[in-house]
Amino acid sequence: MENSKSASYAAAGVDITAGYRAVELMKTHIARTMTSGVLTGIGGFGGLFELDLSGIQKPVLVSGTDGVGTKLKLAFLLDRHNTVGIDCVAMCVNDIICCGAKPLFFLDYIACGRNIPERIAEIVSGVAEGCVQSGCALIGGETAEMPGFYPIDEYDLAGFSVGVVDKSKIIDNSTVCPGDVLIALPSSGVHSNGFSLVRRVFNVEHADMRNPIEALGGASLGDTLLTPTKIYVKPMLALIEEYNVKAVSHITGGGFYENIPRSIPKTCSVKIEKAAVPVLPIFDMIRKTGDISERDMFNTFNMGVGMSIVLPKEQADGALSALRNYGENAVIIGEIVSGDHEVIIC
Repeated sequence: MENSKSASYAAAGVDITAGYRAVELMKTHIARTMTSGVLTGIGGFGGLFELDLSGIQKPVLVSGTDGVGTKLKLAFLLDRHNTVGIDCVAMCVNDIICCGAKPLFFLDYIACGRNIPERIAEIVSGVAEGCVQSGCALIGGETAEMPGFYPIDEYDLAGFSVGVVDKSKIIDNSTVCPGDVLIALPSSGVHSNGFSLVRRVFNVEHADMRNPIEALGGASLGDTLLTPTKIYVKPMLALIEEYNVKAVSHITGGGFYENIPRSIPKTCSVKIEKAAVPVLPIFDMIRKTGDISERDMFNTFNMGVGMSIVLPKEQADGALSALRNYGENAVIIGEIVSGDHEVIIC
């Protein structure tokens, strides 16, 4: 790689050697994510992964892709880049676990105005941490230096994950029926949705982002908003093994009103007890500061619920106990009722 230099390309704003240095710096982070299925290291034209199909009769691959969105603007503002990679992984693996699929591997894509190797490695450290939390391998990616397209100190981050599930164990909504309960897994914060509104509400470029705020339990606004998206893969895989999980929703953009109906049949509605929802202080702060209606809040943010699970009422107590043993402070927030595919919050 030492011989691969281009003075002309450098004059145009692309430093090839910075890309090589970034790869060297990220190798230790990537090594943390290696699993038994990985056949190649980084640097090739494709990432190779060998499927272990033990105990799977009819394997189905499940994929998910997403980015971090304008939450990245806060990372730029605070010059903190080691958590947004967790968000990127979480947004993908939390989606595919809704089908009951175990994530196998992840690939990331970073596009930047200027390749600063240390910053790229910091971003990838978060991606690697997200992969470790979800038990999948980071088997490749791409860093694209694009001067003139992105501002010199900004970047975009996206990725995708592939998982596998036995066809007979795919979670769908076919058995959901009135009387089933809706269990909530608490979120860690705003996660990675609604940040265009969040940034406007707090006018973040001019706000005090670093000093402690009593209403946020002594945390700063910056720390609270940059809290990475929680990854639910491991507790969900364990729950699926033991209980009749009928449907799962990842509460992302669109909040309750858009995401929960995706996991229930057209002939059913879900009735949610508002008082049972574990609303986090940051959402109260957003609502009051921005003078936002309650419906808009529930239609934009996760409101403290990162994932919802539908299962039979008779299994609720056991599932709650199991989830708490996995470290999830799960609560029942509602039930499935007959209806016209609505979310009823009362």
